[in-house]
Amino acid sequence: MLEPMATRKNPTDEPLAPITLAVGQEDLLLDRVVRDVVKAARAADADTDVRDLTSDQLQPGTLAELTSPSLFSERKVLIVRNAQDLGADTVKEVKAYLADPYEEITLVLLHAGGVKGKAVLDAARKAGAREIACPKMTKAADRLSFARQEFRTLGRSATPEACQNLVDAIGSDLRELASAVAQLCADVEGTIDEAVVGRYYTGRAEASSFTVADRAVEGRAAEALEALRWSLATGVAPVLITSALAQAVRAIGKLASAPRGARPGDLARDLGMPPWKIDRVRQQMRGWSADGVSEALRAIALADAGVKGGGDDPEYALEKAVVAVARAARPQRR
Repeated sequence: MLEPMATRKNPTDEPLAPITLAVGQEDLLLDRVVRDVVKAARAADADTDVRDLTSDQLQPGTLAELTSPSLFSERKVLIVRNAQDLGADTVKEVKAYLADPYEEITLVLLHAGGVKGKAVLDAARKAGAREIACPKMTKAADRLSFARQEFRTLGRSATPEACQNLVDAIGSDLRELASAVAQLCADVEGTIDEAVVGRYYTGRAEASSFTVADRAVEGRAAEALEALRWSLATGVAPVLITSALAQAVRAIGKLASAPRGARPGDLARDLGMPPWKIDRVRQQMRGWSADGVSEALRAIALADAGVKGGGDDPEYALEKAVVAVARAARPQRR
């Protein structure tokens, strides 16, 4: 897979550098930074202790506790997401640690960039952090370059027309684009051309219905509704959309009830999901609760009855379900 491009080169430019600073708002690239660090750490020590924390979980005193010396000098990876949102007292502790990091600990700071939380950025840079840019790819040209690089990284050849058509079909979701490239490379032999992309993705019902579901479970109601309208306009059967919604919500429910700390490979086997889907659902499940899953499934069941003949307006039933799922994903926004 495409590796995010390092913006600053320094002697610690490798995954197990004491400090890694990932700057930007592109979730896929941020996740890949984390993935590569964890992979390298577990290759060096299979028993590496990985702690993945959001900014609100890193309270004053937490960092000191997690970085306290161990009798066994075990390797640790500490991941801090949304580092720009850390409280003032925690920032002081982070800055103190950055000035004198421990060799057996790899600290990964994910920062959105910008002015907010700039003290953390400045301190990490001053400490010589390995820095990786993870910018949001808002331009179609950037996504096109990304798709081409994904094919090259996987050792495959794709025509310019194929890359362009794939970007046009998938849209702005970089994670979806990366998955599409991987799927094509897994399924198709030889050069991937325009005709291949057309067979797989142009107007493909499964692709568009799952896009609706992905945006809904991520709490992105406006984007989910836009994808829903496009899907219906291109002839996607409403029942495929309710099915995709139900699958997405059930996946969140399954993963939420799985043992904490289990490895993706074990979860994939136990839950019957491919490893890449485990990673995606982990990102999507933030903000969800058990009650939210139940509410969303009830709303989807009502919509399913509506699209199968129990209601007069299938489109309205689907819109209600999409909004209900998005609200369940972000209960604090109600």
